[in-house]
Amino acid sequence: MPKSWADLLDLGDRDAAAAAPSPEDAPKRRGFLRRLRESISTSREALAAELGSSLFETLDTAAWEQLEEALIMADVGARTTAEVVGRLEAEVEAGRVEGGEAARERLVELLAELAEAGRGTIDLRPDPAVVLIVGVNGTGKTTTIGKLAWHLRREAGLKVMVAAADTYRAAAVEQLGAWAERAGCEIVRAETGQDAGAVVFDAIAAAEARGCDVVLVDTAGRLHTRHDLMEELAKVGRVIGKRLGRGPSETLIVVDATTGQNGLRQAKAFAGAVDLTGVALTKLDGTAKGGIALAIAGELGIPVKLIGVGEDIEDLRPFDAGEFSAALVGG
Repeated sequence: MPKSWADLLDLGDRDAAAAAPSPEDAPKRRGFLRRLRESISTSREALAAELGSSLFETLDTAAWEQLEEALIMADVGARTTAEVVGRLEAEVEAGRVEGGEAARERLVELLAELAEAGRGTIDLRPDPAVVLIVGVNGTGKTTTIGKLAWHLRREAGLKVMVAAADTYRAAAVEQLGAWAERAGCEIVRAETGQDAGAVVFDAIAAAEARGCDVVLVDTAGRLHTRHDLMEELAKVGRVIGKRLGRGPSETLIVVDATTGQNGLRQAKAFAGAVDLTGVALTKLDGTAKGGIALAIAGELGIPVKLIGVGEDIEDLRPFDAGEFSAALVGG
């Protein structure tokens, strides 16, 4: 799984020199790892309280049940938990894993393996690449777009256009405009009530005319139970196909980590309406439900590609399953 922006962004034949990590990136990465551990401290503390200090010392039937309960409480998900604990128990009984510390380390590895679902990179090879951002209200879609635009420009030197296709809320357009200015990218704005497909069409045309590399599309927040609004998403996809002869290179759903298993249900519903290629998981800081990152990837087969662990513009990072599992379990 990606460990850096250079690993995450698939630029194809584009000049990737700007995305290559520099020596000064190492301390920044260490700083982010520290913030990651701090930001999911609530999840870590809740998990530690459930596991207890002696669990990995006994490794008996009661310990395996306690481990299952702890992972489910952290929202790792029932299916993912059952598979992970079952494999770990079998390996311990077969003598392939010996001792409590080895069992803890193997738990981290197994969680990471199950979370490494699908294509973990963001496909920016098309010219222009169109990234459709979807999700329910309040998950942080617009903020995620602004942060992503900033990183694409800073980490890879890409010229970014954002399309304000949330035509239901004037405040959404204003918010995206503020983020676009902060990120140093261009924007095509919508009028309230304007057809979202028309906005996206115009944004792609403007991106081609101005030599932009990427178009990030901000769609209106919608409940996954609103079939009419879900159909609007499908229509936007058809508009992109008509304009470019291909669909979006990425369709990312933004999920609020604090919603836990409801976020998993949202992702399932959206996956039934559009071809999701990845997840951006926001608001990991301050939640005891951080395991949802592993549940989404493990149970839906949709990779988590981005995680948000704070409000600063730099607090959007590529998701690394091993790094995240170690931070969660405490390995």
